[in-house]
Formats: sequence, C-alpha cells, structure tokens
Amino acid sequence: MKAEDLFGAENLTWYTYLNEMMDLRSFSNLWFWIALAVMWSTASHWVLGVPYDMVTRAARDPEGAQADLEQIAYGFVRRRLYVTNVAGTWATVFTSFVLSSLLILGWGYNIEFAQALALLGTPMTLVGYLSHRAAARIDGQGLRGADLRKVLTRLRMTIQAIGMVSIFVTSVWGIYVNLVRHLDNDLFKVEEIEPTDG
Repeated sequence: MKAEDLFGAENLTWYTYLNEMMDLRSFSNLWFWIALAVMWSTASHWVLGVPYDMVTRAARDPEGAQADLEQIAYGFVRRRLYVTNVAGTWATVFTSFVLSSLLILGWGYNIEFAQALALLGTPMTLVGYLSHRAAARIDGQGLRGADLRKVLTRLRMTIQAIGMVSIFVTSVWGIYVNLVRHLDNDLFKVEEIEPTDG
C-alpha cells in the first residue's frame, strides 16, 4: 500500500510523510496516557527511592525489616543530599529553564507536545522538592523506627494527592484540546443543506 493511499494525500511530500509518522499530538496518543499512569504509579511506590512495601513490612516486623528499611532509606537520603550539595544550583537553574521553555512553547505558541511535557514535568518538580525536604529532615533529625516510617508514609500520601490533581488537570486539558481540534476539523459541525427549487 502506498503512502498516498494511507494518508489520503495526492501530493504527499517527504515532510508531510515524516510529520504523519512522528505525530506530536500527545493528548490523543495512547502512549502519553500510559506514560502518565506509569509515572505516578512509580512515584507513589518508590518514596525517596524506597519501595513502599518495605515500609509496611517494617511496621509488621520492627526487628529485621526495620533495619533493612533504615539501611536502604539512609543510603538514598544521603545520595540525594550529596547530589543536591554538589549540583543543586545547576540542577535548579536547568530545571527552571526547561520548565519555563515548555510553558512558553506550550501556551505561548500553542505547541501540544510542549504542553504535555509541562503537565508531566511541573508536578514532578514539586515532588522532587518535597522529597528533598523530607530527605533533609530525615538526615538532620536522624529519624529511625516509627518516626522514619511516618515521614515516608506522609510523603507518599502527599505524592498521591499531587498525582490525583495532576491526572485530573491533565485529563481535563487533554479533553479540551481534543474537542477543540475536532471542532476545528468540522467533525461536529452540521453540514448546511442547500435549498432546492420546486
């Protein structure tokens, strides 16, 4: 089957063919919504790099599982704080630049791909900030046992709340963008009936 038959274009150039193959309309793409669900599922399960099932196991087994939880948690906490101390300023500048660029491209120039990336990246930046603050508190206060589990549980609940709001906002905006696109394509417009003589 020829490309002309696939896309219904009589004079299909290499540019239009490439544009059809690399469609950046994210909100009508199933893979975007799969990525959104996987991203938030992963973020709420791996709290500060620690799988949350370890927290629940530590609550049931304060002897053995709690020691494993503390060892893994402090490993990720110290690694995060080390990276922040070494490259925190540059990471903040780079993140601000990327998010600002996406917001300008997305809503200033109406680029849907940039809108999708901004709706993914902006709430995750907030999650990163809250995770860093929790890591600094754990390391600064030397939290252990039930106090450590409490901080991790509270952080997970906060991430889940941010995720629910993010998914809702992204869904509403995605529906709006798709409806506007279909309306622009005259899919929902009623064809005018020309009057007939006689």
